[in-house]
Amino acid sequence: MFSARAALRSSRAFSTSAAANTKVAVLGAAGGIGQPLSLLLKQNPLVTKLSLFDIRGAPGVAADVAHVNSNAEITEKKELDFLWKMVLAVLPWCGIWLHRWGESDLCGPRTTVGSTVCVGFAPENNGLEAALEGAEIVIIPAGMPRKPGMTRDDLFNSNASIIRDLTAAVAKVAPKAFLGIIANPVNSTVPITAEVFKAAGVYDAKRLFGITTLDVVRASMMSAQSVGDSSLADTVSIPVVGGHAGTTIVPLLSQASPALPASLFDDKEKLAALVKRIMFGGDEVVQAKDGSGSATLSMAYAAAVFTDALLKAKRGDKDIVQCTFVDSPLFADKGVPFFSSKVTLGPNGVETIHPLGEITPYEQELVEASLGDLAKQIQKGVSFIKK
Repeated sequence: MFSARAALRSSRAFSTSAAANTKVAVLGAAGGIGQPLSLLLKQNPLVTKLSLFDIRGAPGVAADVAHVNSNAEITEKKELDFLWKMVLAVLPWCGIWLHRWGESDLCGPRTTVGSTVCVGFAPENNGLEAALEGAEIVIIPAGMPRKPGMTRDDLFNSNASIIRDLTAAVAKVAPKAFLGIIANPVNSTVPITAEVFKAAGVYDAKRLFGITTLDVVRASMMSAQSVGDSSLADTVSIPVVGGHAGTTIVPLLSQASPALPASLFDDKEKLAALVKRIMFGGDEVVQAKDGSGSATLSMAYAAAVFTDALLKAKRGDKDIVQCTFVDSPLFADKGVPFFSSKVTLGPNGVETIHPLGEITPYEQELVEASLGDLAKQIQKGVSFIKK
């Protein structure tokens, strides 16, 4: 998924200083999602500094992943050294010559390969703010995992205050960072984050994302299993819209690319079973782990995929499209100001929120059915801050 690029040549005529590098902070880095996510991000060459925070254990995680022998791309901007500045002062026409060199070894940026810097922080000595200093992307997997028998109200009561406190620090220290929320229930924790940022006067809807990529990953894998074609698992792309909880998760199987077999849509029972499995994939993992946790490894993988998309968008890559839970106009008139759909990402975050497009009557029913629960869960998050 991640690929490194060759280092560019350096020039003796110029001195260098770091530029265009990306610091990613993970809050909750020592948890079940945070540890594998930190490992995956350490292997991403676009991450030049990895800042890890947790209430305990983050320095150890940082020391551990720092031993992984992966490198980062480090872009440096070149500045004329003292000798060249003297030459230009005496012979101004040299400036014309330098200009003609354009993006050459003398004037262009240089990319070298170096090790990602990994640093861990604990709460002591203002560690949270130190971890966030200079962060351009912040990912928050912190919070309690789901356990068998736990209701979403139970999960909300455990995680709402954690998200409130962590995002308040982000709003203070790194308000312009891209902020990805993993902590559940995402349908409520993203609105909590928005209200925290609004209260701080720094809210930018384009930079806040609920990470729903796991639903997309599951849709691909489970669809491949359902139709008996394992080759589809890592090739088929299926938009998943709505929210990130139960029936608010709506896979648009009719928009799969490449298209799924027509026989799937002809068999209504099989189709409904697949949709239900995608909606409640989290329950499948919770039950299989038998009380020891929820989806952590697959969530870490999905979060790494989404973070990679943010890194590429920030770098200026084009056509970066992901499904993500954002401040959206699509169903705002129905009391649903946040909604997950396909979003084009750019250097400043959200560039385009795409409409759902053509969907089947069955999918339309699922979308309509999701809106009531979504509205309640979003409002619950808003009310938690405004109470």
